[in-house]
Amino acid sequence: MVDMSGDDHANLLGAYLRARRALVTPEQAGLPAGVNRRVPGLRREEVALLAGISADYYLRLERGRDKNPSPQVLASLGRVLHLDEFEQEYLLSLAAPRPRPKRRAKPERVLARLLQLLASVQVPAFVEGRAFDVLASNQLAVALSPRLQPGYNRLRSLLLDPEEQAFQQDWTRSAEGFIAAFRKSIGDDIDNPRFVELVGELALSSERFRTLWARHDVRGLDGGTTTVHHPVVGELHLHRDKLPVDDLLLVLYYADHCSESDEKLRLLASMVQDAAIGVD
Repeated sequence: MVDMSGDDHANLLGAYLRARRALVTPEQAGLPAGVNRRVPGLRREEVALLAGISADYYLRLERGRDKNPSPQVLASLGRVLHLDEFEQEYLLSLAAPRPRPKRRAKPERVLARLLQLLASVQVPAFVEGRAFDVLASNQLAVALSPRLQPGYNRLRSLLLDPEEQAFQQDWTRSAEGFIAAFRKSIGDDIDNPRFVELVGELALSSERFRTLWARHDVRGLDGGTTTVHHPVVGELHLHRDKLPVDDLLLVLYYADHCSESDEKLRLLASMVQDAAIGVD
C-alpha cells in the first residue's frame, strides 16, 4: 500500500509544510543564498525566522507534535511559503481537520435521470467521480475522446496514455492541474481504497506523477477553457464547466457560438449520427 501523503499520513500538516518550503528559494524569501546548502528551498530555522515564531515551535509543527497552530501563525507561514489564497485555505483545513465519521465507502452510481440528461444535451458531456473515474458519458463525448467513456480514469489516461498526451495542447500544464486537483479531491480521505489504489499505480508507473505529487500542490479544476487536438477535426478551443450532481460531477465541453470550434463540434455530432444509422 502506498502512503497517500508521502510521509506519516497522520501528519498531513507537517508533510505539506515540508513540501512547500522546499519550493521557496532563499532569493524569493529575501535571504542570501549562501553556499553549501544541503536542502532545497528554505531551512526550517529560516521559515521560523521569517514567520516570527521560534525554530523549536516550527519543528514541532513539521513533526506533528503541535496540531493546533493559531490562524495568525498559519497566515504568517502562508506568507513566507508564498501560498496563494487557495493554498492558504488548504493549509488552514489541514491544521483544523473536520471530524469524519467512519463510514463504509459507497460505490459511485449514476442515477437514471442523469443518464437521460447526458443523452439529451447536444455537447460532449460525461459524469466523473472523485478520483476522476469516468462513470457515464454521451456519444459526443466519446467522439471527442475515446478516453471519455466509462471505465477510463482521466488522470491515468493523462499520465500514461500517449494518445491523451497528444490530445492535450499543453500536456505539462494539464498534468500539473489534474494532480493538484486530485489532491484537493482527496482532502483528508486518505484511507479511501480507490484513492490508495490509483496513487499506488501512478506512483509506480509515472515519474511525472511522483515529482508533482511530492510538491503537494492543491488546485481546483472546476471550469475554464482548454485547447485540444482531435485526430479528425483538428484543433478545438473549448469551455469546460463542472456541475455537482448527487456527489458526482457533470462535465460539459462546449465552444463559442458560431466559432470555428463550434462548427467542428457540429461536424463531430453529424459523424456520430451517421455512424448510428450506418451511413458510410
